[in-house]
Amino acid sequence: MSENQRRAGLLLRTAAKILDFILIAAVLEILPRAGFYAGLAYLLLGDGFFDGRSIGKKLIKLKVVSAEKATPCTFRDSILRNSTFAVGYVLWLVPWIGWIFLLLVSALEFILILGSKDGMRLGDEIAKTVVIET
Repeated sequence: MSENQRRAGLLLRTAAKILDFILIAAVLEILPRAGFYAGLAYLLLGDGFFDGRSIGKKLIKLKVVSAEKATPCTFRDSILRNSTFAVGYVLWLVPWIGWIFLLLVSALEFILILGSKDGMRLGDEIAKTVVIET
């Protein structure tokens, strides 16, 4: 990582993820039948678009890069890093179990970001990625 690249803070990362979830919710409302699958695809692949940025990250000016090579996030990296949220998204359809699971995953990811010296959540650890400000 170069000198002019700074790791993204928790507030900016949370804001970007909330924007992405708002986009997914909008797609679910607009396209009721296909919206679930479109939302799942966006959740898994979103960080691979726009040179390592989902739409939420692009708006907040964040970027996902490989922790080792500092190259933009690939679609493979995006799938790996967002798989934890995708499982919660799929289970959301199951009343109570899915809702509680998604809340637990979100809380775990939040705690891991706070406790990590590199600001990496579980998905970042799996995919070996970091989120930086641009």
